[in-house]
Amino acid sequence: MTPLAWIAVASWISWLLVTVAGGGSPEVFFGMLGPFVAAAVSWIAYERTHRSAPERLTNLMIAAVALKMLVFGAYVVVLIRVVGFRPVPFVVSFAGYFIALHAMEALFLQRLLRDDLRSPPS
Repeated sequence: MTPLAWIAVASWISWLLVTVAGGGSPEVFFGMLGPFVAAAVSWIAYERTHRSAPERLTNLMIAAVALKMLVFGAYVVVLIRVVGFRPVPFVVSFAGYFIALHAMEALFLQRLLRDDLRSPPS
């Protein structure tokens, strides 16, 4: 399975399990959705950049972190203040998915870059 598939499967199955266990709510769903979309989009960008110009990967990762800070700030404010989500379930879900998905990305990046070190130069 590809890293993007792992990110998707982990996100959606864990959300489904929470929902089946009785903790499903719009707050929990949108707490998962934001970090999932960000992780999926950033992973696609990381893979494409690594394939075409690996020397640009670090700069892309720095730009992605800055963009995520801005987007996530607006995302949280809009969903809590404008939409009226309950803060506790939303923030717990958001923080949990944010941490878990970024940890997955870090592991996949480590594997991607480790494979570079093992492959002979062309």
